[in-house]
Amino acid sequence: MILEMAVVLATGFLITLVSVKKIIPKMVAAGIVGRDVNKPERPHVAEMGGVAIVMGFVGAVLLAIAMHETLGIGAVVANEIGVKAVALRFDLVSVLAAMVTVLIVALVGVFDDLFNMAQRTKALLPIVAAIPLIAVQFTSSSAISFPFVGMVDFGIVYFVILIPLAITVCSNLTNMLAGFNGLEAGMGSVMFVAILALAIASGSVAMGVLSAAMLGALLAFLLFNWFPAKVFMGDIGTLSIGTVAATAVIIGNYKVAGVIMFAPYVVDFAIKAINRFPSANWWGEPKGGKLFAPEGRARGLCQLIMKKMNGISERNLVLLLIAVEMVFAAVALALYLPRVV
Repeated sequence: MILEMAVVLATGFLITLVSVKKIIPKMVAAGIVGRDVNKPERPHVAEMGGVAIVMGFVGAVLLAIAMHETLGIGAVVANEIGVKAVALRFDLVSVLAAMVTVLIVALVGVFDDLFNMAQRTKALLPIVAAIPLIAVQFTSSSAISFPFVGMVDFGIVYFVILIPLAITVCSNLTNMLAGFNGLEAGMGSVMFVAILALAIASGSVAMGVLSAAMLGALLAFLLFNWFPAKVFMGDIGTLSIGTVAATAVIIGNYKVAGVIMFAPYVVDFAIKAINRFPSANWWGEPKGGKLFAPEGRARGLCQLIMKKMNGISERNLVLLLIAVEMVFAAVALALYLPRVV
């Protein structure tokens, strides 16, 4: 399984790498650019680079499906993690449903990037996108595994409320904690490394395919989005990150592990909720190579860090948040890996 996941990851990486190189000049030529508000000169940067991420993700998933159909990946029992034999499971229908869900959310992101949809509309549309995933999950278990507690069965509530809520919440959370060079792709990469580790350990090929495909795409995109960014992913990218993460942990039955990994995003959401979700001044005020919270107010997690640190460079802010995500990913792995190895 590890070799197959490496192929999927590499495919997502290469497709995104090639795509983003072509997308940047085309977006600039079309005037689809945004200002990098965290730089003193506020330069224009190509927007909607998330198109390349979705292309890499979909291309890698399709390759995985082709490998499954032609080579029978997922139909063997292997001892690849060196601890115990694991039955590899490739749920083709769930993978296809997940891909449809991601594409619907990505389409929402495209419309928002181009036409600036109302916040409420953008927040609720992922519920519709969750329908394909709900349909295929009806044949699966409605129980969720909690650390130190065990399995808790939520019955019909799991399908009609928890799944659409997970897709909606996760896609919007990753869309909100954004706006700094390398932040979205960096934190997302950490999350998908952890999800991929859980997938390999448990033998969930479907979960592994989704996480490996997105991890490869994000790593390639990060090469162009790291400080100073040459391209922004836009809502098509930020919404897709949360959607893929949610679909992967739902299919792999690691929902609580996913909740743990989303903790920094939840904190950011809470701070922004207290401030009534500001549409302006969510960025940093650049002074002397550091970013400061405008008006000294913490309107989100990033600004809270700026305030507590009495100013911090954008690069160090992003590195700190990536490190925070690593901590929560490690907690999730510590709680769940012993259960599968």
